[in-house]
Amino acid sequence: MAKESTSMMTAANLAKEFGVSDAKVKKAIAELGLQPDAKKGVCAYYGPEAKKKIKAALK
Repeated sequence: MAKESTSMMTAANLAKEFGVSDAKVKKAIAELGLQPDAKKGVCAYYGPEAKKKIKAALK
């Protein structure tokens, strides 16, 4: 279970890792039409594949 939670990240955590604003990450997610891999309450979590796509969209 611990491995699963470390590979899943929220938009805010992705933004922190990439060194960009939350808004840029959320905009990239919306433009790519990505759906979260998991949801816990109102938090959306994205996996490694989505992370690669988001990072590529930010360049």
